Amino acid sequence: MNQKNYQICARCVMDTSDPQISFDSEGVCNHCKLFDNVTSKQWYPNEEGRLLLEKIITRIKKDGENKEYDCIIGLSGGIDSSYLAIIMKDMGLRPLVMHVDAGWNSELAVYNIEQVVKHCNYDLHTHVMDWEEIRDLQLAYLKAGVANQDVPQDHAFFASLYHFAVKNGIKYIINGGNIATEGVGIPQSWHHAAMDAINLKAIHKKRGECKLKQYKTISIFHLYFYYPIIYGMKTIRPLNYIQYNKQSAIEYLKKQIGYKEYGYKHNESVFTKFFQNYYLPVKFGYDKRRPHLSSMILSGQITRKQALEELSKPQYDPDELKKDFSYIAKKLRITEENLRSLIDSPNQSYDGYQNWDFWYSTIKKAQSLVEGLLGKSMKNYS
Repeated sequence: MNQKNYQICARCVMDTSDPQISFDSEGVCNHCKLFDNVTSKQWYPNEEGRLLLEKIITRIKKDGENKEYDCIIGLSGGIDSSYLAIIMKDMGLRPLVMHVDAGWNSELAVYNIEQVVKHCNYDLHTHVMDWEEIRDLQLAYLKAGVANQDVPQDHAFFASLYHFAVKNGIKYIINGGNIATEGVGIPQSWHHAAMDAINLKAIHKKRGECKLKQYKTISIFHLYFYYPIIYGMKTIRPLNYIQYNKQSAIEYLKKQIGYKEYGYKHNESVFTKFFQNYYLPVKFGYDKRRPHLSSMILSGQITRKQALEELSKPQYDPDELKKDFSYIAKKLRITEENLRSLIDSPNQSYDGYQNWDFWYSTIKKAQSLVEGLLGKSMKNYS
């Protein structure tokens, strides 16, 4: 493992593996300050949240009258999306449920998705990605040696969801993102935005071999202008308006649908499990458990002591790692030695390739200018 003697926050468990972290005189980090001063202001796990959510749900139902579906939900089989899908059913919404199969679903993910859909009697649309294109794109990212190896999957998931929503005339995206377990975001120094199609195409152009004919992308123009302003698409995160507790959600899912746990967040994908629990800590020294556990500390779900105990546990069972390593190499049609050499190759940054940084910065500056003129916050679609 890529381990160093890192300074750790006195309040959460973020540390100097994030080179941009800073600490105050009491040893509390900037991630905690950001949570207190900004993020928590958008979190309503109380009566106010219940009333706000009821108002939102009422609006979605009204706008969806005389339509087959009033919203769309992406279902991965993970805890957040599974719990969300069930409570949205209880609230009377009629979502079109979409699952994107990028070829890495675990058996447990398939089972949990089936259980949710059966329990809620939802219509499920599964979009199966072209494996040859996904394989070529993921190999391109491994050859590029960048940190965020989940971009090929993540971009495909969101792009497919948005394209499908527009195709079906749906304007409300119900998203499982939440502050309770994700309030401390992944450090910017650890990864680059999965929605940067410019960067994705640049990496593939230099490192890939086949043409991406079926793989759908979303441009920054669509993401920040067309979808929110022209089309009127809105992303709703209902879990930010309720008392969302991860362990309580797991117990609820087990009771309602016989849900089966994966062992850790996002392990519904074999590749994501390998990427987060092995590739990142070994190659870059990044442990994605830290922001997740820090979020749960700050939202009051666990103590710092419990988080430290969790971090002391190995991220991979040795036998399971051996099995997954072999499976991933075989599925990508490379040898285990090739996969090892890619992991051992020099680390690279996304900005070695063309990217959206200039345009993103320009959009943010324009947004700040408009907010200053209007005297109120503008929520963009992202």
